[in-house]
Amino acid sequence: MRQPELKVYRQCMSISLVITIISLILLGTYRPESLIQLSTKYYRPTNQSKTHVPFQLPEQCGPGRIVPQGQELSLVTVNGTKTLLVSAYQEHRTAKKEVRVIAVVLRSENVDYSCLLCCQDKLHVSKGVSDVHSDHFGFAYGTADIMCPVPSGCESISHITVISAAANSEDERHEFMEVKNKKIRNELFSYNFTVCLSTMFDFTNVLQLVQSLEMLQLLGVNRVAIYFTNCSPEIQLILDHFSQKGLVELIPWSWSRYLNVSRGWLPIDDPGDLHYYGQVPALNDCVYRYMYQSRYVAMHDIDELILPQSVSSWTELLPMLEKKFGPDKGYMFVNNVFPTTVTNPTTHVWQNVTGVNILAYLYREPFLKKTKYMNFKVIVNPRAVFSTSIHGLLKSKHGQSWIDRNIAQMYHTRPAKQTNLTLEDLIYDGRLLSYSERLIPAVNTVLRECGLLPVVSTD
Repeated sequence: MRQPELKVYRQCMSISLVITIISLILLGTYRPESLIQLSTKYYRPTNQSKTHVPFQLPEQCGPGRIVPQGQELSLVTVNGTKTLLVSAYQEHRTAKKEVRVIAVVLRSENVDYSCLLCCQDKLHVSKGVSDVHSDHFGFAYGTADIMCPVPSGCESISHITVISAAANSEDERHEFMEVKNKKIRNELFSYNFTVCLSTMFDFTNVLQLVQSLEMLQLLGVNRVAIYFTNCSPEIQLILDHFSQKGLVELIPWSWSRYLNVSRGWLPIDDPGDLHYYGQVPALNDCVYRYMYQSRYVAMHDIDELILPQSVSSWTELLPMLEKKFGPDKGYMFVNNVFPTTVTNPTTHVWQNVTGVNILAYLYREPFLKKTKYMNFKVIVNPRAVFSTSIHGLLKSKHGQSWIDRNIAQMYHTRPAKQTNLTLEDLIYDGRLLSYSERLIPAVNTVLRECGLLPVVSTD
């Protein structure tokens, strides 16, 4: 949508909003708080709108269907239980041949699982073992791995499902998922660095999204996986742009058909069935999705950037870390909050673009002893990870190492965490400005191509 079209669109939306409010007033049903809900529409990107026709299961695996993937979140429900199956990946690193099914389970429910594996010749059955992740933040539902042993004679697994061993499943048409990661790759990866962003919901922050995606490319990132629920029309333009460029993969992540997901971290503050829009299963799925596609994965949010201090990119940083701490470690980066309440005077102001300008916030909060090593994020070789949480790895081959702030640290541009601080209490850090010469024109180009900035005349 170009600038003139976008302007007309906004004018139409404004007129429609005014008419709606007047109608509500006349009907006596207007509430001031409804204005917020009416004035912001959230969309799924256009490439998510199509519906797949379910594929039939191979005849040798009996009656059933393959759950379509890619256009919307399609989970498999385990009949007679509250278990939801998210994705399935062949596991090559355990002593016995297995398939790992990432699931969301009701933690209070005890279920004996049976795994149905569609192999090259027939349907095989094995006993599934569930391992619920320790990080569930007190919510009723949590992430789990259901490990399905592969029976002898099953050389090539195409699809899998999990059922309750107690259920009467004879002649039942089961829903199957594709088994991914059937082949190992330890070199010649499609991507050098993949960032897992989870989760995007009700998102409207245009400027910071564009700046962050361009900054990630300057750091050496060539893939960004976004677990996506909804966004504003302008954000849709940005996501479509970067998807077409091949940088962004959008993974549908709307759970409303299945669970009442929480909008927050703790059930006492934000009640729901599952923590923060399903962030933990999203991160675990991302690790396995890119296990044999990407040399490294980083797990952080769109308002966070891990910046090296002595070199300019992750491409230069990671060999240094591997030499110092050893390969296949999780590298943990200390969090620095740059509050959006204190603005640095800058000429680089995108006045007509909504969102946060990260170049305008260069003062960070001081460290507190009790939170110094909290809220960190990780870059890691995904083949060394078995399970992860938001802040750090739960199970891995070789553990994790703290990275000194003088080597690299995380820059988190967000509302203040320590709300009682004055400017004199904050610490100036202009590291981001060293990227501004390349960042500013790159951001302008994207905004213009998306019709969010006027095109500069060449006359």
